[in-house]
Amino acid sequence: MSNFNFLLYGVYPYIALAVCIIGSWARFDLSQYTWKAHSSQLMQTQGMRMASNLFHVGILLILGGHFVGLLVPESIYHHVISTSGKQLVAMIVGGIAGLMCLVGLVMLLHRRLTNPRVRAQSSFSDIMILWVLLAQLLLGLATIPASAGHMDGSVMVMLANWAQYTVTFQPVMAAASIEPVSLVYKLHVFLGLTLFVLFPFTRLVHIISAPVWYLGRRYQIVRQKG
Repeated sequence: MSNFNFLLYGVYPYIALAVCIIGSWARFDLSQYTWKAHSSQLMQTQGMRMASNLFHVGILLILGGHFVGLLVPESIYHHVISTSGKQLVAMIVGGIAGLMCLVGLVMLLHRRLTNPRVRAQSSFSDIMILWVLLAQLLLGLATIPASAGHMDGSVMVMLANWAQYTVTFQPVMAAASIEPVSLVYKLHVFLGLTLFVLFPFTRLVHIISAPVWYLGRRYQIVRQKG
């Protein structure tokens, strides 16, 4: 195993996670006003609902699929489905969700770049993170034809082993597990880890915000003037 591979896939995941957690905590503690999605819907509503729904539904399906696909051990899912069957399901569902997300993301990016009012309200990080998400999404979709070349599920097992060794704090085993896979998978994993680094400094922080206190708030009394 090369030192470079160990650095990227054995050490970097923990650096990315540390930056994500510490950076998010610091931003919430020091700059709560910026902890939001910076919605631009008031600037232009046309097409916003369709683009936003396609993007958010697609990305939620993708995140859920990655979580289940990478972190559920073979010994558990083999009671329900084989490794090759799981790979086929992942390719079909991931492809549909990825295309939904891609259409929504391209619509959102086009709107943010071409509408003068929305562009004026956008920060550098707002536009940058959309480009990074687009690159990550295209890499993810590129893994589908790559996976079609080996339907035995071997690459999925190696990627799952990497994720499971990482979350159980076995960096050497994690890096060794991912080393044999193709470049497109490695780039997809690396950019995914980089999104954790960017997370605290962009609008992505709204993902982990749930206004649960809203359910227990006092009623607001609104009186008609006059």
